[in-house]
Amino acid sequence: MPDNYERMIELITEFFDTKNDPDQISVTEADREKLLAIHPASMSELANKDGPIVWILLIPTTRATMDRFIKGEISEQKLLDETSPGDVYEAIYLCSGFVLPEYRNKGLAKKVGLDAIKSICKDHPIRSLFYWPFSDEGKALAEGAAKELGLHLFEKK
Repeated sequence: MPDNYERMIELITEFFDTKNDPDQISVTEADREKLLAIHPASMSELANKDGPIVWILLIPTTRATMDRFIKGEISEQKLLDETSPGDVYEAIYLCSGFVLPEYRNKGLAKKVGLDAIKSICKDHPIRSLFYWPFSDEGKALAEGAAKELGLHLFEKK
């Protein structure tokens, strides 16, 4: 049986179909380096001895970039490309959250996600969260995070 890391990559690739959609972030090595430069909490995980069981990907960005993405003027990849380390971020894109099947429905994604958002909020004047719904679970997670943190939530249509 593959380790958690291999399973996670396989499941994410299948679910989001990033190989066939150039507008989505494929999280290359260069993307990972940029995400960590934007904020260390952009990529957060919960792991056990076998590797990651929860991965959360967040992109803090400016309000103007958020607005362009929400309106469909720029792609997810362009959102990352246009976000620069050192900017003052007012919004967080709830890019993705993924939990291995046997660990789902235990509140783990919510905990890891909220901790990451709070970490970013300590360093930036975050007023909004936004997301691109891929699943009912993702939508519920976004709505719950916004409500718990008292932040405005915007959805890409």
